[in-house]
Amino acid sequence: MVENVIIIGSGPAGLGAAIYTAREDFKPLVITGVPAGGQLLLTTKVENIPGFPDGIDGPEFIDNMIKQAEKFGARMVNENVVDIDFSSRPYKVKTESQTFETHTMIIATGANARLLGIPSEMEHMGVGVSTCATCDGAFFRGKDVTVVGGGDTAMEDSLFLTRFCPTVTIVHRRGEFRASKAMQQKVLSSPKIKVVWDSEVLEIQGKEKEGGVTGVRIKNNKTGAESVIPCKGVFIAIGHVPNTKFLAGKLKLDDLGYIITKNEVLTDIPGVFVAGDNQDRYYRQAGTASAAGIKAALRVREYFQNLSK
Repeated sequence: MVENVIIIGSGPAGLGAAIYTAREDFKPLVITGVPAGGQLLLTTKVENIPGFPDGIDGPEFIDNMIKQAEKFGARMVNENVVDIDFSSRPYKVKTESQTFETHTMIIATGANARLLGIPSEMEHMGVGVSTCATCDGAFFRGKDVTVVGGGDTAMEDSLFLTRFCPTVTIVHRRGEFRASKAMQQKVLSSPKIKVVWDSEVLEIQGKEKEGGVTGVRIKNNKTGAESVIPCKGVFIAIGHVPNTKFLAGKLKLDDLGYIITKNEVLTDIPGVFVAGDNQDRYYRQAGTASAAGIKAALRVREYFQNLSK
């Protein structure tokens, strides 16, 4: 059996595409990845998705999108894609246990935030630790927070957090930022932002049952001295990694591994479309990813309409 459309990924982009292609009666096959759901699985309440005035937990939002897609005929396969073959039609998608064939494809594999790799990071993820200041900053209103990073994302996150937080402390492992000069100037001139140079985070302290994060233990890379920065939240802003390794040599990728597209969701391969954070280096929001998935789905519809002319 050759599928009408295979959607790879089950974050907001993939599931937005699934809902729209299912409503077109294309009976999409969604290869979700393991675990299904993308970065929203790492969040608790999300308040910046339209239509939820009281917010909604990230996993619940994903579960609702899956149910909505399945209601209209989408089918879910809970596996990871390991290879894709665009060399002949129909296209082939290989998972860990089987191979599928399809006329069209929407690649919505997303991106993962780079993490520090310390155990306490995941212990507090979603409960004091965040990878998205835009998503979670308002939850820390009136609280001191720490941002880890030195690039433009860290600068943008720190400035955004000053809207809510009395103090924002940036911890950077080097003695100078990698961010653009303009962003550095804004950060260094803000009275609410403090910078701790040449330091790395060793531990995020606190206990969830006792109020969450209480501080970060850091080490100065030059002196070896350790100290603790009291704070109620930690924002990891050291970049993202697009989930595109399996596409190397098959689609055009930029220097960071993001898929290069035309007109937002098009690729050079007929019938192959892209949506979400695997091509979006700038916005990286659930709402924009979902919208990209919808755009890709509408392009699939257009593709089949043109074939029938």
